[in-house]
Amino acid sequence: QVQLVESGGGLVQPGGSLRLSCAASGRIFGIKNMAWYRQAPGKEREFVAAITWSGGNGYYADSMKGRFTISRDNTKNTAYLQMNSLNPEDTAIYYCNVVTISSAYWGQGTQVTVSS
Repeated sequence: QVQLVESGGGLVQPGGSLRLSCAASGRIFGIKNMAWYRQAPGKEREFVAAITWSGGNGYYADSMKGRFTISRDNTKNTAYLQMNSLNPEDTAIYYCNVVTISSAYWGQGTQVTVSS
């Protein structure tokens, strides 16, 4: 059984920063990439960023470029999302997604709220 545990969400003021973590555990093999998605109230889930597991290449949604940075630690099966210059439009539940050679998995999500 595979588990994805997200952490690092919370309440932050506009202009602030947060660092999210997603740790994969269990019988997980052949990770191809890990990604972050988010879903704001009343909106569809949208892509935020992804990173290839072998090469560490990062990909971002246009609105996140320059503000968010995705990274990973292969030894810990963990991906990170550093979020800077946060604004209220970034308020959402952030979900971790892992794609392996045989399947895909989702975490339970972590709430990020940007408010003064």
